[in-house]
Amino acid sequence: MSSPILVVGGGPAGLAAAHALASIGREAVLVEKEDRLGGAPILSGYAKLVPTGEWARDAIGGMVDRVAQNGLVDVRTGTTVKAFAGEPGNFKVTLSDKKKITASAAVLCTGFTHFDSVNKPEWGFGTFPDVVTTTQVEQMISSGKGVHCPSDGRKPKRVAILLCVGSRDRQIGREWCSKICCTVSANMAMEIREELPDCHVYIYYMDIRTFGLYETDYYWRSQEEFKVKYIKARIAEVTSDGDQLIVKGEDTLVKRPITIPFDMVVHAIGMDPNVDNMLLSEIFGVELHRHGYIARRDAYGVMGATSRPGVFVAGAAIGPETIDDSIAQANAAAMSALAATSGVQAVAAE
Repeated sequence: MSSPILVVGGGPAGLAAAHALASIGREAVLVEKEDRLGGAPILSGYAKLVPTGEWARDAIGGMVDRVAQNGLVDVRTGTTVKAFAGEPGNFKVTLSDKKKITASAAVLCTGFTHFDSVNKPEWGFGTFPDVVTTTQVEQMISSGKGVHCPSDGRKPKRVAILLCVGSRDRQIGREWCSKICCTVSANMAMEIREELPDCHVYIYYMDIRTFGLYETDYYWRSQEEFKVKYIKARIAEVTSDGDQLIVKGEDTLVKRPITIPFDMVVHAIGMDPNVDNMLLSEIFGVELHRHGYIARRDAYGVMGATSRPGVFVAGAAIGPETIDDSIAQANAAAMSALAATSGVQAVAAE
């Protein structure tokens, strides 16, 4: 009887990996450090997902249910991996609940950490209550309360969304593009306009990176159908005149200073490496990318392979990623783990 495959992380990628394994009759142990499954979309209260428009609680909630109800998946919430030793086909795993298990392989689906806007103080977060993050706006929408100014609950008449907060910023050590912020922000702008038709929404950007088909469905649609205004700019600071927030910067197309008042300013926060990645690297014996994500080998050989045989990785653990692509990578990594252990078992049988 082959040992189960260990899946670390209960977000979309981890749920997909565990379900893929169970679907072909392979046991999996799913370990999640939080007390519930679902990852960022559930724990952070996301609203409608890109590109399907489904509510996160329904789409990801459905993934949670099918895993939690599958007898081949041993779900361990509120649990972490404390030790991991051995070789493919026979890894010895110690869990934080002092349980010891044997796993034939591991799939790391440990996700990311949202950028903390406190690290960008000149843009007003933490100083002015009506400077919020995209995650906070998602929570407003998903809670049913609707978009409002936290300071007094009023509905904003003017909203600015600032892109690349915690992304593409060498001054604060975040050189990478977070991949999803432009599309999520365009989608959010349309949601705000749909709820508040009289609200003017501006998106301040360095470049727009709504890659692939998202260009039509989000960038152009937000402008042409929802009348969202895009300003190519470098933002200097966000201040207040006592009544409104003031966004100051330079319009980089016409090369002139701009100062525009708003009721609410939204930081489109980027994706940081998981804060636990140094520890995960040490426990699982895998290398990290120079930006702190879990390094993977090229995808032309074994999908999801890391620097350690028998340990695979998928989703935002390897860098900024969409939910859809995280799920696809997790399915592939699960199959790579299965193939690797099958090979070990064949050799052992000989």
